Amino acid sequence: MKRILSLLLLYSVSLVSLTACNAPAISQQAVSNTLPPYAPDTPSSPQIDAPLVEAPALVSVQFFNSLDGWGVTETQIVRTNDGGITWYNVTPPAVTEAGYQATLALTDNNHAWLLLPDENNGMLHRTADGGLSWTSAPVPFRGADLRFLDADNGWALADLGVAAGSNAVAVYQTSDGGGTWTQTFVIDPTLASVDDSLPFGGLKAGIAPVNMRTAFIYGVIYSPGSPYLFRTDDGGAHWDPVSLPLPPGAESAELSILPGQMKFISSTDGFIAMRLANETYQLAIYATHDGGNTWTLAPNTLPGSGVADFLSAEEAVVFSGDQFYVTGDAAHTWRIVSPDVKFGDMFVSMDFANIMNGWVVTMTPTAQRAVYRSGDGGLTWFPVVP
Repeated sequence: MKRILSLLLLYSVSLVSLTACNAPAISQQAVSNTLPPYAPDTPSSPQIDAPLVEAPALVSVQFFNSLDGWGVTETQIVRTNDGGITWYNVTPPAVTEAGYQATLALTDNNHAWLLLPDENNGMLHRTADGGLSWTSAPVPFRGADLRFLDADNGWALADLGVAAGSNAVAVYQTSDGGGTWTQTFVIDPTLASVDDSLPFGGLKAGIAPVNMRTAFIYGVIYSPGSPYLFRTDDGGAHWDPVSLPLPPGAESAELSILPGQMKFISSTDGFIAMRLANETYQLAIYATHDGGNTWTLAPNTLPGSGVADFLSAEEAVVFSGDQFYVTGDAAHTWRIVSPDVKFGDMFVSMDFANIMNGWVVTMTPTAQRAVYRSGDGGLTWFPVVP
């Protein structure tokens, strides 16, 4: 987890937009705020049976709809069912630290997994009732990118250490909701490996599973014009490099796919947001509609070193500089949404439940945190956790 955090800090502290060599054809947003602040797209019970938390200092948030979401603070796991106005403490018993060392994975509003490192390996806390009760047990890895396909089946890309641009990792699978884990691959010069198809070189930022047979590992290698992307079709036992069509100028740029910037929306539809760092920053967006067999490069790159949130087979939101870029046609065209709040360097992360409802986590230079919410696609924002 520390390795993933270092990647985020290295590449994502500043999201100041730099002009790209080829400006994309993007339309200016012209949407008025006509939606009510909280459209009840998913019914929620009026109160969660857990202690209230007043103004939690949130590190990250994940929302399922306009009302239901989860958050991580430095010490707690919290939930909301009114869009972020009210928060409830659903922290597992005996957990006193969370923050950036915590990995929180969710499949729905009831099933959640919290991975925290301990002295030797890691402790995985699991809930099937929205955090009202938890089951805790040690796992054979300390920090990992956890991705669950459903309540039972999941993958873990375990970080075994970073050295000089190289990264030792192990791949695990579970079919019983995280109760037991089976290692399917390891690449570590200190351990005996039967397969080295996933190279030790390069920083592995995350894993993007399609099903329990097929998954992708992505990241960055410090070699111009070389994307770091590998695929398995046998549950992780063997990995093959994946070629991507590159935009003009990419051959001299450092190419990186950062944590969370590759995602499969379904068993067929997926996205990649790849950052190009040269004299300027650009963001190239890729889409697949056949489970990752073929990838299509979007017609235009976006300017700046942005971050993307992929919502459906057609919809995605990117924040770059101080603007949002929104697509409803799988990145073929974009429109600019200029928010009424200038997040700038305060921007930490964002999460959109759908194309209209989104949240942004901010932090000032004095480490004061806040959460803002939009109900009109990013045009207007108001603080829900000041």
